[in-house]
Amino acid sequence: MQQKSKLFLQALKYSIPRLGKCMQKQHLNHCNFADHYYNRIKLKKYHLTKCLQNKPTISELARNIPSRSFSSKDFLPIKQENEKSLSKNMDVFEKVRTKLETQPQEEYEIINAEVKHGGFVYYQEGCCLVRSKDEEADNDNYEVLFNLEELKLDQPFIDCIRVAPDEKYVAAKIRTDDSEASTCIVVKLSDQPVMEASFPNVSSFEWVKDEEEEDVLFYTFQRNLRCNDVYRATFGDNKRNERFYTEKDPSYFVFLYLTKDSRFLTINIMNKTTSEVWLIDGLSPWDPPVLIQKRIHGVLYYVEHRDDELYILTNVGEPTEFKLMRTAADTPAIMNWDLFFTMKRNTKVVDLDMFKDHCVLFLKHSNLLYVNVIGLADDSVRSLKLPPWACGFIMDTNSDPKNCPFQLCSPIRPPKYYTYKFAEGKLFEETGHEDPITKTSRVLRLEAKSKDGKSVPMTIFHKTDSEDLQKKPLLVHVYGAYGMDLKMNFRPERRVLVDDGWILAYCHVRGGGELGLQWHADGRLTKKLNGLADLEACIKTLHGQGFSQPSLTTLTAFSAGGVLVGALCNSNPELLRAVTLEAPFLDVLNTMMDTTLPLTLEELEEWGNPSSDEKHKNYIKRYCPYQNIKPQHYPSIHITAYENDERVPLKGIVNYAEKLNEAITEHAKNTGEGYQAPNVVLDIQPGGNHVIEDSHKKITAQIKFLYEELGLDSTSVFENLKKYLKF
Repeated sequence: MQQKSKLFLQALKYSIPRLGKCMQKQHLNHCNFADHYYNRIKLKKYHLTKCLQNKPTISELARNIPSRSFSSKDFLPIKQENEKSLSKNMDVFEKVRTKLETQPQEEYEIINAEVKHGGFVYYQEGCCLVRSKDEEADNDNYEVLFNLEELKLDQPFIDCIRVAPDEKYVAAKIRTDDSEASTCIVVKLSDQPVMEASFPNVSSFEWVKDEEEEDVLFYTFQRNLRCNDVYRATFGDNKRNERFYTEKDPSYFVFLYLTKDSRFLTINIMNKTTSEVWLIDGLSPWDPPVLIQKRIHGVLYYVEHRDDELYILTNVGEPTEFKLMRTAADTPAIMNWDLFFTMKRNTKVVDLDMFKDHCVLFLKHSNLLYVNVIGLADDSVRSLKLPPWACGFIMDTNSDPKNCPFQLCSPIRPPKYYTYKFAEGKLFEETGHEDPITKTSRVLRLEAKSKDGKSVPMTIFHKTDSEDLQKKPLLVHVYGAYGMDLKMNFRPERRVLVDDGWILAYCHVRGGGELGLQWHADGRLTKKLNGLADLEACIKTLHGQGFSQPSLTTLTAFSAGGVLVGALCNSNPELLRAVTLEAPFLDVLNTMMDTTLPLTLEELEEWGNPSSDEKHKNYIKRYCPYQNIKPQHYPSIHITAYENDERVPLKGIVNYAEKLNEAITEHAKNTGEGYQAPNVVLDIQPGGNHVIEDSHKKITAQIKFLYEELGLDSTSVFENLKKYLKF
């Protein structure tokens, strides 16, 4: 059986607009584009090893292409305080950045797209697609299947790999860091591997084998960030390539998923609130597909298969949260669905994995992680509460029916392996070196009361030995859109900040997905202001409980998280000292009224339709960051934008920065001499990607900005940062 490189909801989440991922990971809309490739992090006894993907970093690529930065200093020259110390910090920053860009990696090994199949491991080595014997995967003994340089792309990398069932072909999706465009190549495996075909703009793809033992590749074609067409292709002597399905509703997105047992290929047709799934028989892929259930507005469902039964994760019925149902594969319609397992209130389903005799649910309940192991023979359920330091799952590829491996991580702690062994009925954790951060830091889970009485969860990190936390700098994180969880994967720059005395706070406001589907519903459309009220309550609660103070408080967000951050800067700027934003969505009204943009129609369920609904238009005007800029004091703001970003139009970000500078200038003139104006820095980077998470240039520039704005000595933080950043 071919091993999947992504699991059930993870595969959908990182590829479908409504679920994101980005992760990494993953999310095709004005918000977060989750992690653009599925990877895992290996710790080799906490030793520094070489990354399989030997390609220049983004900062190295951008070094020879000038970026553009604009600052309020250009509009209103103001003498800076602490000029001497800031100059000193600047010198330190430049020296350390030079080291960061020249020193070899020292801490972690990142393994990108990797698939095990038939005793081989398929992965990227340098600029090549290679395979090696499973037992030799960590050695240098591998076979080169294809050289990516043949595609004439700038610094290509492998995003996803699929191997044909009988291992005659391997397909790989190739991307570059500065673009979301992708190419799918098909390589014929033989004594002398050769590229059989290539297809542009492929989103998802899967192999099946027909009745005559012929490999058939199904793939979806993406155009202007919309994915509406499904194709199927064969190779060798019987070559053909034909369009198989077209979704005519532009608000829907099409994605392929092969059930874990490879019995069915599912065509998932989804928008923000509704889904429809068709089954293609994995044994007879040329037969017409079977509809499971026609789309019903507001009903979401996802499908797995085991022993002639479909397991359906759906929100149908009351309460409108996800529940697990099942039905016979030959009677898939909704009237035949039987309730199998329900979730507790305030529970987020992170993922589901299906095994021969067990179903494993990965859950987040009341801001803590759980694994529920369901015995399919006796319907028994075992719920395992995971360590309180853990904030996120990383799903591991797995075809072993006896074990369920996964990783746990947090923003300041690298992933750690865990394995649930079905025979023993126990969870085993990786042994070996214990990360020192477990003893030197503390994780707290608190709640803030929003103005309507709703409890809003927060996750807080700080050093164990920190004294007088009120005098420590605070970095607040927020997202609050699309039902997506706030990203809490390991980030080395966050760990360095905690080591340097910072407090990190993650605010899980309404509009996100941390407490389930209703948590999202309570923060979208004409309830978007709930997320803003939650964010304000979180920051005030932090200050009230002795975590930092407004003059040392900073706020960060990316993509759709920029809506709440920009709104807070307009409504309560006194709570903040500085803000960093990446590819922020700041001009909601004008963007959502422009139906020529590729994602506007997909986004109507999240933001509303201001073009045709006056209620939606007036509501958006109440919180839209661009619409509510006014002459007043603002926190200093650093914005990173990307020149050819198709998801968040650059025009809206530039207009926001210009209007903000005008308001700051007007306020400064009315305030008189001696007023210390905030800095507004707009850093426009080249490229067409949406968010580049591992950009060293971006990370170091943001940290430098925060330290300068707070008047802090950055010497130690940049010295520590160089140990981690060379991925």
